[in-house]
Amino acid sequence: MIKRKSVSSLITDAVIHLILILFALVTLLPFYNILVGSLASARENALNPFILWPKEPTLDAYRYMISTATMPRALLVSIYITVAGTAANIAMTALMAWPLAHKNLRRRQILMFMITFTMIFSGGMIPGYFIVRSTGLLNSFGALIVPSLINAFNLILMKNFFQGIPLSLEESAKLDGCNDLVILLKIVIPLSLPAIATFTLFYAVGHWNSFMNVILYINNPKKWNIQVLLRQIVILSQGGIGDAASVGENFVIPPQGVKMAAIMFSTFPILCVYPFLQKYFTKGVLVGSIKG
Repeated sequence: MIKRKSVSSLITDAVIHLILILFALVTLLPFYNILVGSLASARENALNPFILWPKEPTLDAYRYMISTATMPRALLVSIYITVAGTAANIAMTALMAWPLAHKNLRRRQILMFMITFTMIFSGGMIPGYFIVRSTGLLNSFGALIVPSLINAFNLILMKNFFQGIPLSLEESAKLDGCNDLVILLKIVIPLSLPAIATFTLFYAVGHWNSFMNVILYINNPKKWNIQVLLRQIVILSQGGIGDAASVGENFVIPPQGVKMAAIMFSTFPILCVYPFLQKYFTKGVLVGSIKG
């Protein structure tokens, strides 16, 4: 028999849902405002600080942004750094977290202390720059990936997650002749998909939003990612991003629309990643944080 909810429970549920809907609208409103502003004409953006929907929607700002190779190239650079950097991060973090998950590892406590120490103290910006320059990584994509291969916080969480995997599985695999690398790839990684997906999201967002490292280590404008290009457009208001003549004979560059279109270019791709990893996110973080 299905138990019916009382009137007070229904009212409580309705109030909770209403509050959550309001929070969702407040969260989505800035994105909606940017999207609408990018579709509005230059005149409409100048006359109205907030537009519910443009009277004459236009894609002129987007056509202007992709009329030259500047924006597509920056977008491809961001995608490359995010994909390559995240893959390297996950591989190196897993390879280091797996041995640390074994309590019989020699000097394990010393290694854990050294890892934890880096979460509190670091060399700083200038020593980091000299290390990158001395290793020949300056002005290369490697400078954006190699110095941040392993995040200490993510490493500790992944190590804790690995400790939750039954030791009997590893012992059975060793009896079948599997070595440590095969155990990691064939048993541990498939069982750790929630954690792997969570750390993939952490690393991917960090690489996509990378800004300061690009400013420090990349001197070639053709190797700038989309975040640095967005700074050039929004803050410095520099031109040369697109070719107005290729858009139309009487085309007038919409400054506000171009800025909002650039923000959409830098925001939308990484937002598309969240729905695919969301179901693993909470489980991966919680399991990795509560197991010691």
